[in-house]
Amino acid sequence: MSARADPATPRALARLYCPPAQAAVLEALFGVEAEIGAALKSGLEHEVAHARLAWWREECARLSAGEPLHPLTRALGAHFQGAARAALADLGGLVDLASWDLARATFGSRAELTGYCERWSAALIVPCARAALTAAPAGARAFGAALKELELLLALAPDARAGRVRLPLDALEAAGIAPAELAGATAGTALARLIGESHARARAALSAATFTPAEQPALRALLVWGRMSGLFSQRAQAALPRLARPGDHQRPLDGLIAWRMARRAARGRLRATDPG
Repeated sequence: MSARADPATPRALARLYCPPAQAAVLEALFGVEAEIGAALKSGLEHEVAHARLAWWREECARLSAGEPLHPLTRALGAHFQGAARAALADLGGLVDLASWDLARATFGSRAELTGYCERWSAALIVPCARAALTAAPAGARAFGAALKELELLLALAPDARAGRVRLPLDALEAAGIAPAELAGATAGTALARLIGESHARARAALSAATFTPAEQPALRALLVWGRMSGLFSQRAQAALPRLARPGDHQRPLDGLIAWRMARRAARGRLRATDPG
Protein backbone atom coordinates (compact mmCIF):
# COMPACT_ATOMS: atom_id res chain seq x y z
CA MET A 1 0.00 0.00 0.00
CA SER A 2 2.97 2.27 -0.10
CA ALA A 3 2.46 5.70 -1.63
CA ARG A 4 6.18 6.35 -1.91
CA ALA A 5 7.26 6.84 -5.50
CA ASP A 6 10.22 7.95 -7.54
CA PRO A 7 9.81 10.89 -9.98
CA ALA A 8 8.80 8.73 -12.97
CA THR A 9 5.94 6.69 -11.46
CA PRO A 10 2.28 7.39 -12.29
CA ARG A 11 1.67 8.62 -8.73
CA ALA A 12 4.56 11.07 -8.90
CA LEU A 13 3.38 12.35 -12.28
CA ALA A 14 -0.12 12.78 -10.88
CA ARG A 15 1.37 14.94 -8.14
CA LEU A 16 3.24 16.98 -10.75
CA TYR A 17 0.14 17.80 -12.79
CA CYS A 18 -2.33 18.16 -9.94
CA PRO A 19 -4.26 21.48 -9.96
CA PRO A 20 -3.09 23.69 -7.08
CA ALA A 21 -6.51 23.73 -5.40
CA GLN A 22 -6.47 19.93 -5.21
CA ALA A 23 -2.78 19.33 -4.46
CA ALA A 24 -3.00 19.62 -0.66
CA VAL A 25 -5.80 17.03 -0.53
CA LEU A 26 -3.94 14.62 -2.81
CA GLU A 27 -0.78 14.93 -0.71
CA ALA A 28 -2.71 14.40 2.52
CA LEU A 29 -4.48 11.33 1.14
CA PHE A 30 -1.20 9.89 -0.11
CA GLY A 31 0.33 10.65 3.27
CA VAL A 32 -2.44 8.92 5.23
CA GLU A 33 -2.17 5.89 2.93
CA ALA A 34 1.59 5.75 3.51
CA GLU A 35 1.25 6.12 7.29
CA ILE A 36 -1.28 3.28 7.41
CA GLY A 37 0.76 1.20 4.98
CA ALA A 38 3.83 1.55 7.25
CA ALA A 39 2.23 -1.18 9.38
CA LEU A 40 3.24 -3.59 6.60
CA LYS A 41 6.93 -2.72 6.83
CA SER A 42 9.14 -5.78 6.78
CA GLY A 43 10.58 -6.61 10.19
CA LEU A 44 7.95 -4.69 12.16
CA GLU A 45 6.66 -6.71 15.10
CA HIS A 46 3.13 -8.00 14.57
CA GLU A 47 1.85 -6.46 17.79
CA VAL A 48 3.27 -3.06 16.83
CA ALA A 49 1.71 -3.28 13.38
CA HIS A 50 -1.71 -4.07 14.84
CA ALA A 51 -1.37 -1.26 17.37
CA ARG A 52 -0.55 1.16 14.57
CA LEU A 53 -3.58 0.07 12.57
CA ALA A 54 -5.81 0.32 15.64
CA TRP A 55 -4.66 3.92 16.19
CA TRP A 56 -5.37 4.84 12.60
CA ARG A 57 -8.80 3.22 12.75
CA GLU A 58 -9.57 5.43 15.74
CA GLU A 59 -8.12 8.44 13.96
CA CYS A 60 -10.39 7.92 10.95
CA ALA A 61 -13.34 7.80 13.37
CA ARG A 62 -12.13 11.03 15.00
CA LEU A 63 -11.90 12.63 11.57
CA SER A 64 -15.49 11.65 10.81
CA ALA A 65 -16.49 13.27 14.11
CA GLY A 66 -14.55 16.44 13.26
CA GLU A 67 -11.85 15.85 15.91
CA PRO A 68 -8.72 14.58 14.11
CA LEU A 69 -5.33 14.60 15.86
CA HIS A 70 -2.78 13.81 13.13
CA PRO A 71 -1.51 16.69 10.92
CA LEU A 72 -2.55 14.82 7.77
CA THR A 73 -6.11 14.15 8.90
CA ARG A 74 -6.35 17.67 10.26
CA ALA A 75 -5.41 18.95 6.81
CA LEU A 76 -8.17 16.82 5.31
CA GLY A 77 -10.64 18.00 7.93
CA ALA A 78 -9.79 21.61 7.16
CA HIS A 79 -10.61 21.09 3.50
CA PHE A 80 -13.74 18.97 3.95
CA GLN A 81 -15.84 20.90 6.44
CA GLY A 82 -19.47 20.55 7.39
CA ALA A 83 -21.51 18.38 5.03
CA ALA A 84 -18.47 17.96 2.75
CA ARG A 85 -16.87 15.78 5.44
CA ALA A 86 -19.02 12.93 4.13
CA ALA A 87 -16.47 12.59 1.31
CA LEU A 88 -14.07 11.13 3.91
CA ALA A 89 -16.53 8.59 5.32
CA ASP A 90 -14.72 5.67 3.70
CA LEU A 91 -11.15 6.71 4.55
CA GLY A 92 -11.02 4.00 7.22
CA GLY A 93 -11.21 1.48 4.40
CA LEU A 94 -7.44 1.96 4.03
CA VAL A 95 -7.05 0.45 7.50
CA ASP A 96 -9.21 -2.51 6.50
CA LEU A 97 -7.08 -3.11 3.41
CA ALA A 98 -3.86 -2.88 5.41
CA SER A 99 -5.26 -5.38 7.92
CA TRP A 100 -6.08 -7.70 5.00
CA ASP A 101 -2.55 -7.36 3.65
CA LEU A 102 -0.97 -7.78 7.07
CA ALA A 103 -2.79 -11.10 7.42
CA ARG A 104 -1.61 -12.00 3.90
CA ALA A 105 -5.19 -12.85 3.06
CA THR A 106 -5.87 -13.99 -0.50
CA PHE A 107 -8.67 -13.21 -2.92
CA GLY A 108 -10.78 -16.30 -3.25
CA SER A 109 -12.63 -14.90 -6.22
CA ARG A 110 -12.74 -11.95 -8.59
CA ALA A 111 -15.58 -10.51 -6.50
CA GLU A 112 -13.23 -10.28 -3.50
CA LEU A 113 -10.51 -8.65 -5.59
CA THR A 114 -13.02 -6.14 -6.98
CA GLY A 115 -14.28 -5.39 -3.47
CA TYR A 116 -10.71 -4.69 -2.30
CA CYS A 117 -10.12 -2.30 -5.19
CA GLU A 118 -13.47 -0.55 -4.76
CA ARG A 119 -12.77 -0.07 -1.05
CA TRP A 120 -9.48 1.62 -1.91
CA SER A 121 -11.16 3.80 -4.51
CA ALA A 122 -13.85 4.95 -2.07
CA ALA A 123 -11.16 5.84 0.47
CA LEU A 124 -8.76 7.68 -1.81
CA ILE A 125 -10.02 8.42 -5.33
CA VAL A 126 -13.56 9.56 -4.47
CA PRO A 127 -12.34 12.19 -1.93
CA CYS A 128 -9.73 13.37 -4.40
CA ALA A 129 -12.37 13.79 -7.11
CA ARG A 130 -14.72 15.46 -4.61
CA ALA A 131 -12.00 17.97 -3.77
CA ALA A 132 -11.72 18.89 -7.43
CA LEU A 133 -15.43 19.20 -8.22
CA THR A 134 -18.63 20.10 -6.40
CA ALA A 135 -19.62 16.44 -6.48
CA ALA A 136 -17.53 13.37 -7.31
CA PRO A 137 -18.29 12.17 -10.87
CA ALA A 138 -20.38 9.03 -11.22
CA GLY A 139 -17.45 7.14 -12.73
CA ALA A 140 -14.90 8.05 -10.04
CA ARG A 141 -15.34 4.89 -7.97
CA ALA A 142 -15.09 2.55 -10.97
CA PHE A 143 -12.11 4.52 -12.29
CA GLY A 144 -10.30 4.14 -8.98
CA ALA A 145 -11.09 0.43 -8.69
CA ALA A 146 -9.61 -0.24 -12.14
CA LEU A 147 -6.61 1.93 -11.31
CA LYS A 148 -5.95 0.00 -8.11
CA GLU A 149 -6.17 -3.33 -9.93
CA LEU A 150 -3.54 -2.07 -12.38
CA GLU A 151 -1.30 -1.10 -9.46
CA LEU A 152 -1.68 -4.59 -8.01
CA LEU A 153 -0.87 -6.20 -11.35
CA LEU A 154 2.20 -4.02 -11.82
CA ALA A 155 3.53 -5.20 -8.45
CA LEU A 156 2.44 -8.80 -8.87
CA ALA A 157 5.81 -10.55 -8.39
CA PRO A 158 7.19 -8.38 -5.52
CA ASP A 159 3.90 -8.72 -3.65
CA ALA A 160 3.94 -12.50 -4.16
CA ARG A 161 7.45 -12.65 -2.71
CA ALA A 162 6.08 -10.81 0.33
CA GLY A 163 3.36 -13.45 0.66
CA ARG A 164 0.54 -11.45 -0.96
CA VAL A 165 -1.17 -13.17 -3.89
CA ARG A 166 -2.90 -10.55 -6.04
CA LEU A 167 -4.79 -12.83 -8.45
CA PRO A 168 -8.00 -14.67 -7.47
CA LEU A 169 -7.36 -18.17 -6.19
CA ASP A 170 -10.26 -19.64 -8.14
CA ALA A 171 -8.80 -18.32 -11.41
CA LEU A 172 -5.37 -19.73 -10.53
CA GLU A 173 -6.87 -23.09 -9.62
CA ALA A 174 -8.95 -23.23 -12.79
CA ALA A 175 -5.82 -22.64 -14.87
CA GLY A 176 -3.78 -25.18 -12.89
CA ILE A 177 -1.38 -22.52 -11.57
CA ALA A 178 0.31 -22.80 -8.17
CA PRO A 179 0.27 -19.42 -6.32
CA ALA A 180 4.03 -19.79 -5.71
CA GLU A 181 4.63 -19.35 -9.44
CA LEU A 182 3.75 -15.64 -9.07
CA ALA A 183 6.95 -15.09 -7.11
CA GLY A 184 9.22 -16.26 -9.91
CA ALA A 185 11.07 -14.26 -12.53
CA THR A 186 9.25 -15.85 -15.45
CA ALA A 187 5.65 -16.98 -15.83
CA GLY A 188 4.62 -20.25 -17.39
CA THR A 189 2.28 -20.27 -20.38
CA ALA A 190 -0.94 -20.50 -18.35
CA LEU A 191 0.10 -17.80 -15.86
CA ALA A 192 1.30 -15.46 -18.61
CA ARG A 193 -2.08 -15.82 -20.31
CA LEU A 194 -3.97 -15.13 -17.08
CA ILE A 195 -1.85 -12.08 -16.25
CA GLY A 196 -2.21 -10.73 -19.77
CA GLU A 197 -5.98 -11.13 -19.66
CA SER A 198 -6.08 -9.42 -16.26
CA HIS A 199 -4.10 -6.43 -17.55
CA ALA A 200 -6.34 -6.08 -20.60
CA ARG A 201 -9.52 -6.31 -18.52
CA ALA A 202 -8.36 -3.70 -16.00
CA ARG A 203 -7.32 -1.28 -18.76
CA ALA A 204 -10.68 -1.72 -20.46
CA ALA A 205 -12.46 -0.96 -17.17
CA LEU A 206 -10.32 2.14 -16.69
CA SER A 207 -11.12 3.39 -20.19
CA ALA A 208 -14.83 2.75 -19.66
CA ALA A 209 -14.89 4.95 -16.53
CA THR A 210 -14.72 8.18 -18.50
CA PHE A 211 -14.98 11.79 -17.36
CA THR A 212 -16.73 14.50 -19.36
CA PRO A 213 -14.74 17.24 -21.15
CA ALA A 214 -15.99 19.69 -18.51
CA GLU A 215 -14.67 17.47 -15.69
CA GLN A 216 -11.29 16.66 -17.23
CA PRO A 217 -9.41 19.91 -16.36
CA ALA A 218 -10.11 19.56 -12.64
CA LEU A 219 -9.39 15.82 -12.69
CA ARG A 220 -6.22 15.90 -14.78
CA ALA A 221 -4.09 14.52 -11.93
CA LEU A 222 -6.27 11.40 -11.76
CA LEU A 223 -6.33 11.13 -15.54
CA VAL A 224 -2.53 11.30 -15.78
CA TRP A 225 -2.24 8.74 -13.00
CA GLY A 226 -4.68 6.41 -14.71
CA ARG A 227 -3.38 6.80 -18.23
CA MET A 228 0.26 6.34 -17.21
CA SER A 229 -0.70 3.25 -15.19
CA GLY A 230 -2.42 1.94 -18.30
CA LEU A 231 0.72 2.59 -20.34
CA PHE A 232 2.86 0.77 -17.77
CA SER A 233 0.33 -2.07 -17.88
CA GLN A 234 0.72 -2.37 -21.66
CA ARG A 235 4.49 -2.59 -21.24
CA ALA A 236 4.22 -5.21 -18.50
CA GLN A 237 1.89 -7.29 -20.64
CA ALA A 238 4.19 -7.01 -23.66
CA ALA A 239 7.13 -8.20 -21.52
CA LEU A 240 5.38 -11.46 -20.58
CA PRO A 241 6.33 -14.17 -19.79
CA ARG A 242 8.97 -12.18 -17.90
CA LEU A 243 7.56 -10.86 -14.63
CA ALA A 244 8.72 -7.29 -14.23
CA ARG A 245 10.56 -5.87 -11.25
CA PRO A 246 9.91 -2.39 -9.78
CA GLY A 247 11.07 0.26 -12.24
CA ASP A 248 11.00 -2.02 -15.28
CA HIS A 249 7.93 -0.26 -16.67
CA GLN A 250 9.53 3.18 -16.83
CA ARG A 251 10.98 4.87 -19.93
CA PRO A 252 13.04 8.09 -20.37
CA LEU A 253 10.24 9.94 -22.19
CA ASP A 254 7.48 9.17 -19.69
CA GLY A 255 7.58 12.72 -18.36
CA LEU A 256 6.89 14.10 -21.84
CA ILE A 257 4.07 11.61 -22.38
CA ALA A 258 2.48 12.61 -19.07
CA TRP A 259 2.82 16.30 -19.97
CA ARG A 260 0.94 15.70 -23.22
CA MET A 261 -1.80 13.84 -21.38
CA ALA A 262 -2.11 16.61 -18.79
CA ARG A 263 -2.27 19.24 -21.51
CA ARG A 264 -5.08 17.43 -23.32
CA ALA A 265 -6.97 16.90 -20.08
CA ALA A 266 -6.60 20.59 -19.17
CA ARG A 267 -8.38 21.37 -22.44
CA GLY A 268 -11.00 18.69 -21.93
CA ARG A 269 -9.73 16.79 -24.96
CA LEU A 270 -8.20 13.62 -23.52
CA ARG A 271 -9.79 10.57 -25.16
CA ALA A 272 -9.43 6.94 -24.22
CA THR A 273 -8.00 6.23 -27.68
CA ASP A 274 -5.36 8.98 -27.60
CA PRO A 275 -1.76 7.73 -27.76
CA GLY A 276 0.74 9.13 -25.33
